Amino acid sequence: MSSNDKVLLIVEDDPGLQKQLKWSFENYKVVIAGDREEAIAAIRRYQPEVVTLDLGLPPDPANASEGMAALKEILKLAPETKIIVVTGNDDREVAVQAVAMGAYDFYQKPIDIETLNLLIQRAFHLSELEKENQRLSHKTDEPLDGMIAVSEPMLKLARTVEKIAPSDVTTLLLGDSGTGKELIARALHNLSHRKKKPFVAVNSAAIPENLLESELFGYEKGAFTGAAKQTKGKIEYADQGTFFLDEIGDLPMSLQAKLLRFLQERTIERIGGRTEIPVDIRIVCATHQNLEQLIVEGRFREDLYYRLSEMTIKIPPLREREGDALVIATAFVRRFSEQQHKKIKGFSADAANLIESYHWPGNIRELENKVKRAVIMADGNHITVGDLELNLQKEDKSLPLNLKEVREIAETTAIKRALSYADYNISNAAKLLGVTRPTLYTLLNKYSIQIANIES
Repeated sequence: MSSNDKVLLIVEDDPGLQKQLKWSFENYKVVIAGDREEAIAAIRRYQPEVVTLDLGLPPDPANASEGMAALKEILKLAPETKIIVVTGNDDREVAVQAVAMGAYDFYQKPIDIETLNLLIQRAFHLSELEKENQRLSHKTDEPLDGMIAVSEPMLKLARTVEKIAPSDVTTLLLGDSGTGKELIARALHNLSHRKKKPFVAVNSAAIPENLLESELFGYEKGAFTGAAKQTKGKIEYADQGTFFLDEIGDLPMSLQAKLLRFLQERTIERIGGRTEIPVDIRIVCATHQNLEQLIVEGRFREDLYYRLSEMTIKIPPLREREGDALVIATAFVRRFSEQQHKKIKGFSADAANLIESYHWPGNIRELENKVKRAVIMADGNHITVGDLELNLQKEDKSLPLNLKEVREIAETTAIKRALSYADYNISNAAKLLGVTRPTLYTLLNKYSIQIANIES
């Protein structure tokens, strides 16, 4: 972006100074506002990256209250905007207060154009860095299309998916309900040579047993009462693509035998038919059940299990994915805020801590429902503990007792939480942690926390 494309809003009531500043900063797209009302209108219309705000605005230029009110309103409308407040010689305390409220920096009159220009250049540079960091953080948070994760187990899982996706190996996905098994199945499909072909998903537990066979394999006209025409099954519809069979553990024994035959022969017979129909598909199955235990109980075929598990991927529950809960919750806030036409910025500190402390028995599905409700119920621009309606679990007795190890776990968790809460802005994360930027960089190196989007 060239300088002329960068929008600089100058909020100043002195006509002479307006002209001087507009002429001095002609390399930017300068917008002038003479009072608070004009400034807010300009913020809405032009969305400037940087604002210079004279705190002495009419109706009483000697009183900074109008300027402070403008500052507060601008930050509410556009919290990312870099605001440089301009004050008189006797208003240093007011300027410091403005910075505490969220202003980027302050400058005292009389105005020196070169010095103010330097401040403006730095503000634009920081704005660009933050936008790039935000873009990269969102990209980093999605190691696979649609999968949001920063935890080591899920990043490792993503690499596994990328490696096996190009092959046609039959894959078994194991994980609790709500962990995102279908999302992984779709990623396997989208990263394969079959990505332009159909992805067909069937949930064995959602279809009555007496209808499941016809749903999977199809039927010929007249095969049974009500079979008025020839109908393809889901497996046949998935030809050349990927067939995802969810909750395979609920598949009846009679259909297990027929599925095994298909896996061996790669042909199907519709109900009531005699013709073998070849079908070229990639098979991905999933279950939350323990198939090995079902085999022991005589409820699942051992030979089918070994056919399905040429490659097995275990998806960890959300409680074992350190740092993921808050990152995923933040993404849900963005989505649901837009859907509900609300301006929710994120979570309060207590709410963020609660999200990370909660056990999440329902995994991502539960998290999604809780965040959606919280966005709807939130009164302010941050979701609170009360909005989430969650209860903390009992203390985890499996935690280590070694103080050094406990300290390392605590520091690592705090750093990842701060980075996520600050949208991967190093300066803001350091402020949240109460350390300097160099100290935070040292800790990142110490604990090998790799972030592709650290600001330079």
